[in-house]
Amino acid sequence: MAATTSPGTPTATSDGVVVWSPDYLNYRWSADHPMNPTRLDLTMSLATSLGLIEGAEIIAPEPATDADLLRIHTPGLIAAVKEAGSAGAAQLLTEARADSVSAPHGLGSEDNPIFPRMHEASAILAGGTLAAAREIASGRARRAVSIGGGMHHAMADWASGFCVYNDAAVAISWLLDNGFDRIAYIDVDAHHGDGVQHAFLGDPRVLTVSLHQHPATLWPNTGWSSEVGSGPGEGTSVNVPVLPGTVDAVWLRAFHAIVPAAVAAFRPQIVISQCGADSHREDPLADLSLTVDGHRAAYRAMRDLADRYADGRWIAVGGGGYGLVRVVPRSWTHLIATVLDRDVDPATAVPESWRDAVAEKAPSVDLPTTMTDGGDIGYLPWDGPGGTPETGVNTVDRALIRVDAAIIATRRATFPLLGLDPEDPRD
Repeated sequence: MAATTSPGTPTATSDGVVVWSPDYLNYRWSADHPMNPTRLDLTMSLATSLGLIEGAEIIAPEPATDADLLRIHTPGLIAAVKEAGSAGAAQLLTEARADSVSAPHGLGSEDNPIFPRMHEASAILAGGTLAAAREIASGRARRAVSIGGGMHHAMADWASGFCVYNDAAVAISWLLDNGFDRIAYIDVDAHHGDGVQHAFLGDPRVLTVSLHQHPATLWPNTGWSSEVGSGPGEGTSVNVPVLPGTVDAVWLRAFHAIVPAAVAAFRPQIVISQCGADSHREDPLADLSLTVDGHRAAYRAMRDLADRYADGRWIAVGGGGYGLVRVVPRSWTHLIATVLDRDVDPATAVPESWRDAVAEKAPSVDLPTTMTDGGDIGYLPWDGPGGTPETGVNTVDRALIRVDAAIIATRRATFPLLGLDPEDPRD
């Protein structure tokens, strides 16, 4: 599938840009909500302590305008978010709406409680991902990262799953109007990237790939292998559900059995990655068992795909991740390092200055001492139906059998629509 347009060749160096604003920290649902912006603050301070930010270009985004948001969202949702976040309305709506069924536009539910200036806080996150898109479209950068983005559950007319505005979908829509007509979106959050998939379900210009915990075991209970897109977009939704307990090596086996071939067949001009860190074994809201080493391997794999198939154009955004202190800061520091081509050796010590500062705020947390969890990322490549290796370790063999069932189900559902042979491991 060849691209029909060719955006201009980037003139920037190999280093990417970091899109960041302290205003990202205003996206705070409530004091006890699991999505706490502390994770963003700790990530940036860790990356700074390791010297990753020194000399890097930092882009301060503007909030997305109503016109920007209307690319994906309805006027009704935007008006409701503005009203809900206005003075006095927040407390009244939260008290009046206790569940997502009765909550207007999903606002005021347990997942999405009302908070002051909700629109402004949500719009700056969307503006951050738009800023990343504009930097790359202009040729000023090849890569950009905005850890405040990744709100992949937001739908056209309602907030969902801690997400108000779908920043990735807004940025993809903008890119489609500004020189790009082949965009690959890869989502490695533990939860299915339902909002982005839904936004482009019938659009053949956007490939959405999501690797996530099996929908029978985790909200939003979508993302089955049989979900392949619709109409002219049939074949451009690719879903790889994996079972609870999946570890790095098994997850990476699934990733490499599906994603590189799908991206190669699609031949994108740009890759956008949603890099939720809630697949980690310590995450309190999901049941996968990856480590920060597995996350780092996934980030590097997606960077390589962008380098190989999209002239290096890559936007990386955050997403889920509720291990606020021990997990997300290290995972997304590796993400920032990967985008900037300043890869951090996993054995690198976590700076004492960072540990000391965090210990004052979270004295009960057992802080990590290095940038690794000692995860095993030495996956066994998938080699076709019936080729599941036997390691002699029952738990490992069962995990490989189960992930291979998911691999072949996804390949058989989508690969023929992409012009690929689902049975041939060379595809």
